[in-house]
Amino acid sequence: MIGIVDYGVGNLNAFVNIYKKLAIPIQILKNSAELEHVEKIILPGVGAFDYAIEKLNQSGMRETLDRMVLQEKKPVLGICVGMQILANSSEEGKLPGLGYIDATVKKFPENKGINLPHMGWNDVQPAPYIPIFNGLESEPLFYFLHSYYFVCNNADNIAATANYGDDFTCAASSGNIFGVQFHPEKATAMVSGY
Repeated sequence: MIGIVDYGVGNLNAFVNIYKKLAIPIQILKNSAELEHVEKIILPGVGAFDYAIEKLNQSGMRETLDRMVLQEKKPVLGICVGMQILANSSEEGKLPGLGYIDATVKKFPENKGINLPHMGWNDVQPAPYIPIFNGLESEPLFYFLHSYYFVCNNADNIAATANYGDDFTCAASSGNIFGVQFHPEKATAMVSGY
């Protein structure tokens, strides 16, 4: 069973609709007891870094999530701000992130002649042998909506890149931990493989 963490900052309906269309069972997780019974975890997110971390901490699920991901090695997929909070910190906020991946979140430089937020469909270049990209074309298109991007301190954690002014990490991984800056719920092939 795939569980989607409902900590008050994600567009859960988009995930419910796509998984329902694919006939893949999911559960919306509202507490730690529900979290305990899933095989895979989706950590969605929309909004600002500090707000997302505060809401996750207030949800009562943080301790269970940490144990399941870090000790029990349950697969977790952070999406958009859900990916960003996997990092140690962000230029957008002051609070520490989850620290699941050794990374920092930075704002796109405004002197590159790009508009912020980065919004729309963009090619993604996956690194070889990253399981969340199995079965997809070589340079899939995904939908982005963000002004901040993930900077891995270890290049081995870069799972995919995209270009917006410059190349940036749009997916990261570390063992059972995955994060994507884009919105896979808009790309049926990806969510069916997670």
